[in-house]
Amino acid sequence: MSFDHREPGTDPAAWTAFLDDRRAEPVDLDDIGTVVVVAPHPDDETLGAGGLIASAAARGIPVQVLLLTRGEHSHPDSPTTTPDELAAVRDDEFTAALRVLAPGAGSTSLGIPDGATREHRSEVAAALERAVDTAVGPTLVVAPWSGDGHRDHRIAGEVAEELAARRADASLLAYPIWTWHWDDPAASAAPWDAARAFTLTEDALARKRAALESYPSQTTPLSPAVGDEAIVDGRHAAHHLRTTEWFLVPAAATSRSRESFDAHYERKPEGWDFEGSWYERRKRAVTLASLPRARYRSALELGCATGVLTAALTERADAVLGTDISAAPLERAARRAPGARFAQAALPEEWPVGRWDLVVMSEVGYYLSPADLDATIDRVLGSLDDDGVLVACHWRHPDDEAVSGGDAVDARLTARWPRPALVRHIEEDFVLTVLPGAAVPSVARAERLVR
Repeated sequence: MSFDHREPGTDPAAWTAFLDDRRAEPVDLDDIGTVVVVAPHPDDETLGAGGLIASAAARGIPVQVLLLTRGEHSHPDSPTTTPDELAAVRDDEFTAALRVLAPGAGSTSLGIPDGATREHRSEVAAALERAVDTAVGPTLVVAPWSGDGHRDHRIAGEVAEELAARRADASLLAYPIWTWHWDDPAASAAPWDAARAFTLTEDALARKRAALESYPSQTTPLSPAVGDEAIVDGRHAAHHLRTTEWFLVPAAATSRSRESFDAHYERKPEGWDFEGSWYERRKRAVTLASLPRARYRSALELGCATGVLTAALTERADAVLGTDISAAPLERAARRAPGARFAQAALPEEWPVGRWDLVVMSEVGYYLSPADLDATIDRVLGSLDDDGVLVACHWRHPDDEAVSGGDAVDARLTARWPRPALVRHIEEDFVLTVLPGAAVPSVARAERLVR
């Protein structure tokens, strides 16, 4: 999703008519021990959840705000204000706004570069985990909707969804920010059937309005010059200053279904352009070059598709088993790699019997739900020989068919693996990590080049 905040965007009146027809379950704070709010930039907490923050604080519920960036790139074309100057201004504005909303609220500022949450995803996840660990439960996590259209918002939302999916002591409400601007209420992309509504008291709305006024760097022009325009002008602010705050409840993630893969291969029998695409050929070469040994006893490839990588693995392993959730690509894989065995299997339940000293997970992990990914990691750890390795390689760009992203999968793998990565290769398009078993030395040590 791309949008330009300088454009008028969707008329707030169109959303008013849409919202007036919604019947949403109300947000209930009765059993909440702590509210943890994730704000990618200063002012997101106020725009998305300012009324809820003020209301929770008024009821004596502790509030913690996790601020990810300082928002220094809100005016990238400003001729009058540098990013460092803007960061200092927005720091002060955030402090003032939070004091208005909830004078006793706590806050943590990570100081991640504005626009770089993807590159610091593990830091965001660790900070949110710490915030929930130290909170008085049950904890309500309030974070941006992952479909909001801004990259920092997407990463923050995905991290919050992953945490809520695996923790029984945390629930999640997702707030839209830029969705109001680019989305069309007549054919909305947001999951409004799972919406929650929080009605604001007069005091809560007044505090939210005053808190937003604490951000003049965003609500008024920095100067009359081009590039210094207001980010949240009156039209934008109208979306957020309603008497009701609206939140979305992301559905519990489920792994991509066998039926969806069957349909994909019916449309495209070769699946993806594994042999013709230079991107695929190069990525395959990088994957094979990352293997720390020249030869393996028994290799398992998870999600082998049509067997292009499988065929290459047969040149590096005595025995190779390729698995895929769909039967159709396995017929092509068997013809392409006659030296390998193949089995149809859905991860993690249908796990093949055997021990492996090489497991390859290429472009698979982000099709699994967080729970299924964790279970798959456990399966790998339980069947990997001490001298074996897991090689994981994943696309880093958005995929409409994926449950999560490549960075999320890589972060979860490295967080749960008992040893540090042996190889870690990151570029704009994909991330590749080699995770070693208990008895895997470096290549130089294995070759006795160092002792």
